[in-house]
Amino acid sequence: MSQPCAEANSIAEAFVRARRQARSLAQYPGNEPADLAMATAIQDAAIQQWGGTIAGWKVGRINPPWLVKLGTNRLPGPIFADQVQHAGDDSAAIGAIFESGFGAAEAEFVFRLGASPKEGTLTLAETADLVDAVFIGIEIASSPFPGINARGPLVTISDFGNNNGLILGAEILDWQKAGLDDWALESRIDGKIVGQGAASAFPDGPLGSVQFLIQNLLERGLPIEPGLLISTGAVTGVHDIAAGQHFEAQFGAFGTIDCTIKHATAQ
Repeated sequence: MSQPCAEANSIAEAFVRARRQARSLAQYPGNEPADLAMATAIQDAAIQQWGGTIAGWKVGRINPPWLVKLGTNRLPGPIFADQVQHAGDDSAAIGAIFESGFGAAEAEFVFRLGASPKEGTLTLAETADLVDAVFIGIEIASSPFPGINARGPLVTISDFGNNNGLILGAEILDWQKAGLDDWALESRIDGKIVGQGAASAFPDGPLGSVQFLIQNLLERGLPIEPGLLISTGAVTGVHDIAAGQHFEAQFGAFGTIDCTIKHATAQ
């Protein structure tokens, strides 16, 4: 992990404080990052300041024109252990979003690593060999800064990749033969269809997101241990959502997962 500069530390501190206090930031707290190096430095600083255990990572997609400008089609964000829920537990799953900030829910395939990678660039086949399970899931995308998505991927990276939780659903058995890339997924808010899609729309599918994340962590010198969860990207889209609404992600034969959205509270 890089040693962030004073500016990166200052921006990270503002985001961390706002998240802990569950309050919004009307404006970006400093100069917006101009490149991947600065965006990553802010994220690294925020991870250090937050101090929690990272249980996994989200991977978001970068589209044109940013794809050409940055030279990468994906972005990372940490998922902390205390923000991972398991659907079907005794209580209903809750997605926490920041009041007056940005809030969305996303249907995603979640991969779990069963082994640590070796140094170097992995092929997709080598990446697949590291995976020991795949689950259906919901990523809760939320930031105290309401303009996080509109301002582009560098701003998104700087605030934990716009992540505020992960809800895990059923495991997809024999995932390599299940054809999950081509399954038609559907997302609903309060019973209304808000998005449909298939993971095949992603470059190299969801496994490409795992490959990207592993390479990103290796380059940053961050740990990659068995059990690490990787939420691989919004299959049906990024769906803006408000407190009090109900989100449901239908994964066809793989099952359905849902949650109720509430405002985040101070920690």
